[in-house]
Amino acid sequence: MRKLVLLVLIVTSAAGVRGAFGCTNILVTPGASTDGSVVISYSVDGEFHPTLRFTPAADHAPGELQDVKDWNGKVLLRVPYPAHTYAVTGIMNEHQVAIGETTFDGRLELENTQGGIPYWTLMRLTLQRARTAREAITVMTGLVGEFGYASTGESFSIGDPKEAWILEMIGTGPGGTGAIWVAVRVPDGMIAAHANKARIGTFPLKDPANCLYSPNVIDFAIQKGYYDPAKDGPFRFCDAYCPATAQTLRYTETRVWSIFRRAAPSQTFAADYHRGVVGARPYPLWIKPDRKLGVQDVMALMRDHYEGTPFDMTAGVDAGPYGSPLRSRPMTFKLDGATYSWERPISTQQTGCSYVANSRSFLPDAVGGVLWYGLDDTSTSCYVPLYAGNTAVPPSFTQGSLQKFSWDSAWWVFNLVANFAQLRFSDMVRDIQKVQQELEGNFFALQPAIETTARAMIATDPERARRFLTDYSVSAGEQVTRRWRELAEALFTKYNDGYVKDDKGDPKELGYPESWLREVVRARPGQLTLPPDGVIKNPESY
Repeated sequence: MRKLVLLVLIVTSAAGVRGAFGCTNILVTPGASTDGSVVISYSVDGEFHPTLRFTPAADHAPGELQDVKDWNGKVLLRVPYPAHTYAVTGIMNEHQVAIGETTFDGRLELENTQGGIPYWTLMRLTLQRARTAREAITVMTGLVGEFGYASTGESFSIGDPKEAWILEMIGTGPGGTGAIWVAVRVPDGMIAAHANKARIGTFPLKDPANCLYSPNVIDFAIQKGYYDPAKDGPFRFCDAYCPATAQTLRYTETRVWSIFRRAAPSQTFAADYHRGVVGARPYPLWIKPDRKLGVQDVMALMRDHYEGTPFDMTAGVDAGPYGSPLRSRPMTFKLDGATYSWERPISTQQTGCSYVANSRSFLPDAVGGVLWYGLDDTSTSCYVPLYAGNTAVPPSFTQGSLQKFSWDSAWWVFNLVANFAQLRFSDMVRDIQKVQQELEGNFFALQPAIETTARAMIATDPERARRFLTDYSVSAGEQVTRRWRELAEALFTKYNDGYVKDDKGDPKELGYPESWLREVVRARPGQLTLPPDGVIKNPESY
């Protein structure tokens, strides 16, 4: 996401977006998941107010056209509707197809600024038209082939109940036609991740079951001077269309490294590559995890700040006295002629919303697809289950704008709690996570009963089943918003004026951690020192 992420897509409001800072995706195949399902996570990072939307299925008359708009609502072009479009909630449709993305930019000169379909609209159009992940790739590449592609480089995560694919796409330049792309199926039993950098390297040219690509993917790179077969070795998409720098590696591959090192600690992935060490080996496109992952495991990976590593953002003087993992923008800064950069964690305060999409082949589509939706920073958010069979979304997830705070907007409530927690993060985050774990724990505990009931209804009354699932999801979302309002009030009451109230409501002076106090004393030698016994016997000695 380089510009306004998903503005016209099913996720966001066009009002008040002030830029974007990147996204993170995790893909889990059936053989790598605890229940044989596909899991795709997607954090939508940027300073914007997300608006969750449901688009119903619809039939369309021959010749009916669909508008393709930019982030300001201007119609760029119109594309024909198919005879029927599928229902879409967020990034999942009624057939359990889910699509996420991260922007890698790549060769900026290849952005077609003169027309075509932007990536966020491409995702929406595809979800309305595709029943499987493989079909989604055909739809996406077919649309840009016919109408052009208007964005910079994108890595798309595409999943259905049986498969997970990565599609990487980039344009052909101003006035160009179509797009350059390659899509690979993540092998069963593996997990993959990407975070704002193209990651597909070499790929098979004669394996259509597992790899698809545009006919000009290599020739175009040669023509542009991005690839020389005589000296560059085997063709690597990511090297040709998204050459790495030390800064981009730190910004992107550190996140991939942290996902992999947590999912497969036995493989001991070195930090050298994401630190930009010359000659360091790139991380693989996919790995086999040490153990199979469930939805909650993926949620935990999305809440990472590199805890327990040399890059731990909750440690050090830059984390402040209360271990905050958040850093204000910009990412880089200069001092005395040198350039420095903060770490870019997976979980960041710049997240507008995030998803963990779960697609399950062993259940009917209406029940099998669950889109777990969270607002604001993943570490202090709460995921709510939204089913593929739903016909509505929680009202509090659809309201508000970036220009005005509102208690009716779930995003603003989550944002308020997350921002207030920065005053005393190490303490407040425990209060937040207690509520988070209680609510999410209840949702997962109820899931078998909810789905058993809905599945029984589907056999005799599918519409009733959809109403049941919708009522449950809407109620769950509104419950979370209410609890977060209560949490905001409780935190403001407990942590007030530098005091922390105990269980009886009595304010306590807890002060600062000793490690931080030592840093302060070291930075201000002598300024804070008092006489040993508190009495000045010889004023000249002080």
